[in-house]
Amino acid sequence: MNSFIQELRWRGMLQDMTPEIEEHLNKGMASAYLGFDPTADSLHIGHLVGVMTLLHFQRAGHKPFALVGGATGMIGDPSFKSAERNLLDKATLDHNVACIQKQLSKFLDFSGATTNKAELVNNFDWISQFSFLEFIRDVGKHITVNYMMSKDSVKRRLEDGNGLSFTEFSYQLIQGYDFYHLWKNNNCSIQLGGSDQWGNIVTGTELIRRMGGGSAYALTVPLITKADGTKFGKTEGGSVWLDPEKTSPYAFYQFWLNVSDEDASKYIRIFTVLDQQTIENLESDHAAAPHLRLLQKEIAKQVTVMVHSQEDYEMALKASEILFGKSSTEDLASLDERTFLAVFEGVPQVQISKEEFAGMESVLDLFGEKTQAQIFPSKGEARKMIQGGGVSINKEKLGDPNANPNFTLLQDKYLLIQKGKKNYYILEVK
Repeated sequence: MNSFIQELRWRGMLQDMTPEIEEHLNKGMASAYLGFDPTADSLHIGHLVGVMTLLHFQRAGHKPFALVGGATGMIGDPSFKSAERNLLDKATLDHNVACIQKQLSKFLDFSGATTNKAELVNNFDWISQFSFLEFIRDVGKHITVNYMMSKDSVKRRLEDGNGLSFTEFSYQLIQGYDFYHLWKNNNCSIQLGGSDQWGNIVTGTELIRRMGGGSAYALTVPLITKADGTKFGKTEGGSVWLDPEKTSPYAFYQFWLNVSDEDASKYIRIFTVLDQQTIENLESDHAAAPHLRLLQKEIAKQVTVMVHSQEDYEMALKASEILFGKSSTEDLASLDERTFLAVFEGVPQVQISKEEFAGMESVLDLFGEKTQAQIFPSKGEARKMIQGGGVSINKEKLGDPNANPNFTLLQDKYLLIQKGKKNYYILEVK
């Protein structure tokens, strides 16, 4: 098995590290932490880099701590942000913390069966014990303002003219104390994080040296970028979340399926646990037949199964085949409601009552007053297109506008109407 550093290095996940960390890790099981600020009630795929870093750390035989920042989340990390975050109240933060803890358990082993079991900690538990005066007296006196001002994240905010509130300025000191607290109480000697966290992390190593006379280590991973220069993890609809209620497994699967070839080669190393030989074989097969998009299909499968489930992956795969290939009413009916609505997200929807639906005598009645504004301007236009073979219901082509509208309602309430090749509409029977 590769060492932790070797594993990160070949995966392209190593940015900076303090001297002697490799020697420290080679002495035996070490402990490291990585923090997540609970600014929302779900992690998004931008957080996955940190999650995978902890996962590899545990797989290498070491003990990971996932720190959820119930205290620092009240402030907001200013690192390379152009403006101050909205401050969240305690109840919202507590809810967010509980949701993130549940998500992290999918990736890390928190069971008591292993000596290197993962642990979840919340910095509110110790930061909340300080009064303001105690904190600035017992912690603040060890770090100079000059030292804090020298950090790139602080300098950039001051140089761009937006300024920095005292609240944000104190974030560096609180994160540094988190490292000291875990070093002193949990034998945690390493902090992991994104490259934008380097300044905050080494403030922690400095506090450990000054307050405890000890040594600690830092390691950062690169910030993930896309080959075209746009921000990773963002789509037209916003962030790609791990919560299936925020981003459906189908939309999640599609995100990975549609990454570029260049990005796929980078992402499959970072976001999966496939070994180096397997990935290199995939790259070779992909290069021989790039139109098959083997890399994209494999990363989409691996990450969807890891974040959601095998069942969700299979449903997403089936949905993709339905949307982009030939399919039938039975295929559509096999999708669960969440996937069905995700596949046809943004499609115009029309609602009619169960009584109206039951009273229809012909297919043409589907295109009456309720649907005219959305689908056809008149029944005459609908009749003409049905007779020309240009209308389908639930992927079955219509031929006779006077036929009995005896259609199977998908999920007992939907009809999928298709006009021409690309225009879809959902008719909901309520």
